[in-house]
Parts: sequence; structure tokens; C-alpha cells
Amino acid sequence: MSTPIRLGIVGATGQVGTEMRRIVADRQLPISEVRLFASARSAGEQLECCGQTVTVEDVATADYRGLDIVLFAAGATTSRHYAPLFAAEGAIVVDNSSAWRMDPEVPLVVSEVNPSALDHIAKGIVGNPNCTTMAVMPVLRPLHDEAGLVAVVASTYQAVSGAGRAGVDELWNETRFAAERDAPALTFDGGAIEFEAPSVFPRTVLFNVIPEAGVFVDDERLETVEEHKFRDESRKILDIPSLRVSTTCVRVPVFTGHSLALTMQFANPLSVERATELLRHAPGVELKAVPTPHDAAGTDPSYVGRIRPSDVFENGLSLFVVNDNLRKGAALNAVQIAEELIRRR
Repeated sequence: MSTPIRLGIVGATGQVGTEMRRIVADRQLPISEVRLFASARSAGEQLECCGQTVTVEDVATADYRGLDIVLFAAGATTSRHYAPLFAAEGAIVVDNSSAWRMDPEVPLVVSEVNPSALDHIAKGIVGNPNCTTMAVMPVLRPLHDEAGLVAVVASTYQAVSGAGRAGVDELWNETRFAAERDAPALTFDGGAIEFEAPSVFPRTVLFNVIPEAGVFVDDERLETVEEHKFRDESRKILDIPSLRVSTTCVRVPVFTGHSLALTMQFANPLSVERATELLRHAPGVELKAVPTPHDAAGTDPSYVGRIRPSDVFENGLSLFVVNDNLRKGAALNAVQIAEELIRRR
């Protein structure tokens, strides 16, 4: 990766954008120039990136010319508008939002799973999957290649950072509020502590789990947008259009680290021993007896444990996966895609 590139990061001041800046520097991408973009309220800020002090530009008024790769860490609305403008000026955009993921002309890529999808980038845009999907793709790929994945039942336990900085702030404020009232000495029964009405999540998230991660988008099936993403993106990345998927996405009072309990059905028998051996050598995967979000925070791998037979399905296996949703779940994979694009130059 010796050919220097001109890199842009859109949404550079947010949670994921900040993580992207850190990872780009840590992994020492060959960069001749870096430009940072954000909304007008952040324009003019001075940020450090790759040993340079960079002035943040207003994405609405910036000149989009002269960049090779642009990492987008903004929302879907911003991406729909601005990603094509950067692409039209010759950059390849790696977008972290949901805006382009299911576009048939946009590859949806997990670096360890389907880098060959980068062979065809018709619109100059590459999709970065949702963080829950991302966590399990390096796990499911080798198992599918070995035994033929047929169905997945997933329960997710998603950290509040998946809802952005506002989600982190809401849990932190509830934690401080409870601490001031000596909450550990109280029996929490839903009424012992009168919290302020939540603004980010549908219920108080502290001391609670909320089986509603993301807004409901299917009234008939009562599915949330997170559940839709997991199903549709898994089918596209693994290239299994017929994959049967049932997902329940749950918000939990954890700051960082998405967890997933999976029960899978395969077309052919797959023993626990063979699955364990495959995962031991799978890129982006690390085995751990009892993986937790504490293990994953600030690290790159998807941690996998509790691998065991499942009697629910013929040829069934169950396991537990944990991943840092801000790192590999968003920023790291985008940077890894950029690294793959650099190798192809």
C-alpha cells in the first residue's frame, strides 16, 4: 500500500468520524492529503488527523474535487445528497449509513468476507453494513462455506452508542440521576426511581432492556428497522437470497459493544468441534469461552463463544458473538475497505 492517496472524511467530528480519524492514523494508511468535512456548525474547527492539523470544512459549500477515497460517517440523508457529488468528482465513497446498502449497484462489503464485491463499483459508492450485521459476518462466512447456511434466529443486545452520542448521553444522565438517589440501596420496580421521560429511547434504558431497537417499519410483522437491516444485509453480503432470518433487536444499558445470540440451521451436518476449528482460523474472529462487551470494547475482533449444538433445527448450532459496534461495527471496516481499494490502485 505504497501509493499515497488523498483522503476525505465526512462527519469527521461525530462518534464514528472520530473513530475513523484514530484508526486511519493507527493503521498508517499512505495519505498525501487529508480533508475533513462536517456540518456548518463544526466548520472551522481544528482537528488532528494523521499527524496533520486540519481545518474542518462545511460539507455543504466545500469543493469536492481532488480526493481519491472519502469515508462517510454521516446520516443517511446527508449521504444520499452528498455521496454522489463526491463520486462525480472521481472519489470512491465508502458510506457508513443505510442510504446505499441495498442498492443493487452498490457493493455491500465486509473486508474479511466479500472483498471481491469491490470488483464492480458502478456508482463510485461502497456500502458499509450495519453494526449488528457486521459483527456476525466474519463468523457466518466460514460456517456457511463449510455446511451451507439455511436459517438464522438472532437475538441482539445492542449498546446505547448504536443510537449515537445522544444515546450515550441518555444512559449516562440516567446513571448519574440514579446514583444521586442512592439507587443501589433501592428495589427498582419501575416506580422506586422516577426518571425523566426519555428522549432517545422509548423507555428508560438504565436497569432495563428494551425490545425495540430502531423504529418500527413493518406494522404487519412488527419489525424494527434494525431487524430489517440484519436480514436484508445478511442475504446480500453472504449472497444467500433465500436465507431465512428471524431477528429480535434489543437495546441494553451498555455503552459500547453489540452482542448477538445466534441459532443457525445448515444444509449439512456441522459439529461443534469442526465449527470451533473453522472459527479459530477465521480472519476477524477470536474465540472466547464467555465473550462480553467488556472484552470487545476498543478492540477489532468479533469474539465468539458458547458454541454448542441446537436441537431446534436439524444440523443446528448456537453461539454467542460480541463486537465493538463503533470500531469494527462502523469505522474499522470502512478503513479496511479503503485499504483494499488502495491495494487495487
